[in-house]
Amino acid sequence: MTARLSHDEIPASLANVMAGGPYIVTGASKGIGREIALQLAAQGHPVIGLARSSKELKEIGGLLAESCTGSFSIACDLSLPGDIQSAAEHICEQFDWIAGIVHNAGTIFPINSMANSDMAQWTHCLQANLIGAQDLTQRLMHLMGGNEQSRVTTISSGASLRPVESWSAYCVSKAGLDMWAKCLAAEGADANISAISIAPGVVDTGMQFDIRSANPEHFPSHGDFVSLYTDGHLTQSKDVAEKLSHLILNHSMEHSGQRFDVREL
Repeated sequence: MTARLSHDEIPASLANVMAGGPYIVTGASKGIGREIALQLAAQGHPVIGLARSSKELKEIGGLLAESCTGSFSIACDLSLPGDIQSAAEHICEQFDWIAGIVHNAGTIFPINSMANSDMAQWTHCLQANLIGAQDLTQRLMHLMGGNEQSRVTTISSGASLRPVESWSAYCVSKAGLDMWAKCLAAEGADANISAISIAPGVVDTGMQFDIRSANPEHFPSHGDFVSLYTDGHLTQSKDVAEKLSHLILNHSMEHSGQRFDVREL
């Protein structure tokens, strides 16, 4: 286990590789989360990458550690409260302050009508996309804010603003996450904790592959999403992360509670 890293006592010898406070990024093993984690580490922030256990998680943990001292990965399934508790305890052992959290982890399933959706999948979606964010943040709030601002960013979706047939759980979870960020912004104002939401647009990720792989009989918009891919209209994760990173690292308390769209940045 590595030594506890104090926000106020970073050794001068690490100044060039650890220029900022630590960030937690969920869903860090692939897609947008992976690229955000790499962007933050490259800018001198130790990054704690959380995701379900996989070879991709081990890989990103190594890359982050090479990029910025103090970075590491933790296997954590945000649908499992026990995993969240364990991850939070590990983080609390390592740091006495955190600069921010990026809530990126999420699942699209079930892709089916409300009448025919599997309830276990429906519940899992809300746990992974929404409840897990609250659980993790609550366990870490005593490490946030104070003399310096801590920044929380949630990755939103167009599905948070309008219903998409056969995505009921995902739509509800993303709409809830937008409101969750607004609530955190309101409650965190006096503690110097900000919260914003950013919609990344339609990005070429594993989730988009899952959408294209869905049964067209269960998903009326299936053809539209296939066309977005075949016509080359999907944005690359790295390009999106480059745009997001500035807001993640620099949004002010005046921005807190707002929702942004990457296509307008």
